[in-house]
Amino acid sequence: MTLPVPPTRKPTPPHGASRAHGKRTFRQNLTRGVFIVLGAILVAVALELFLVPNSITDGGITGISVMASYLSGWKLGIFLFVLNLPFLIVGYKQIGKTFALSTLLGITVLSIGTVLLHPVHAFVDDTLLAFVFGGIFLGVGTGLVIRNGGSLDGTEIIAILVSRKTPFSVGEIVMFVNLFILSGAGFVFGWDHALFSILAYYIAYKMIDVTIEGMNESKSVWIISDRIEDIGNAILDRLGRGVTYLAGEGGFSGDPKKVIFCVITRLEEAKLKEIVNQFDDKAFMAVGNIHDVKGGRFKKKDIH
Repeated sequence: MTLPVPPTRKPTPPHGASRAHGKRTFRQNLTRGVFIVLGAILVAVALELFLVPNSITDGGITGISVMASYLSGWKLGIFLFVLNLPFLIVGYKQIGKTFALSTLLGITVLSIGTVLLHPVHAFVDDTLLAFVFGGIFLGVGTGLVIRNGGSLDGTEIIAILVSRKTPFSVGEIVMFVNLFILSGAGFVFGWDHALFSILAYYIAYKMIDVTIEGMNESKSVWIISDRIEDIGNAILDRLGRGVTYLAGEGGFSGDPKKVIFCVITRLEEAKLKEIVNQFDDKAFMAVGNIHDVKGGRFKKKDIH
């Protein structure tokens, strides 16, 4: 049992521990802020230099802001900030301070960015190129903000809160809301531009996944073979990945089985299959996607 520390005296941390921890926290917050700013700038570029000049909109509060700006003639940045503000306050109370501050930073930079970029002529006047590259910039920028703990659209905040009390996921709620918003774009910009908006939204949706998960998406692997130790040693030597041996039993035969469990990156999948086939071309192998990996010896950057 640890004795309580007297209230008048604080425990002394190891030499340099608190200072190092402070630096680490500041560096992490600074990195997070830089990526949120970068993501918001990319979204501003997507809107003002690709999508909006070609009458292509996005979903959520951003889409409503684009249509409101088009109908009123006011700056897009004004609507982006004002319409997102109530959702930001709700997010602060219901989700947390860090999320709210990160979102406030992203929305502020996005609003200012659209105002500053508005006088700049569009990069392309071709609608096809506009929705493709606009969707890419939009998805990458949004993904960077989400990956670093923020959001650029109040719809996502409401979706998070609603999903807690309903059987629907955040993605399903967002898609349902955007269905009405993108349909409304047909009445404002015309149905051909509404269809282009849907395509741009789809591209952005896919790019968000790529940005958040990364090209080195993790995969879990289960292997059952009679040469399990040879395969495990080869994975250790040639891929540099740790393996875990699990004890199993055949459901039909009742024979004891050894099972390998390991985690690899998407880029290593082909090499792993080659290793398994080299030792046992009849081995059972199951591969699945993993959204997050923490702890242990696994590091996504260690690609051989």
